[in-house]
Amino acid sequence: MARKAKIVNNEMKKRLSSKYAPVRAELKKIINDTNSTDEQVAEATIKLQKLPRNSSFVRVRNRCVLTGRPRGNYRAFGLSRIKFRELALSGMIPGVTKSSW
Repeated sequence: MARKAKIVNNEMKKRLSSKYAPVRAELKKIINDTNSTDEQVAEATIKLQKLPRNSSFVRVRNRCVLTGRPRGNYRAFGLSRIKFRELALSGMIPGVTKSSW
């Protein structure tokens, strides 16, 4: 089980990234636009840098929903490999069967 502080921190990052997503998108649009003047690009860059660091979606870590484990996650299920195997073998995940050939 991951430390509670890490899990809470990650949730805060998710909230911040969703809150600032439209602002960041607008600023990046100005920066990447070829018709923008140098002054507009510089101003947008400064505004982007002044946003909270954790508001970037890149800083959000994929974690297991049940345990908070940061590594070995399956995106489609939101589970770590360990919990995925436990639940799949006990038949708790619909449509997943152990392969045998």
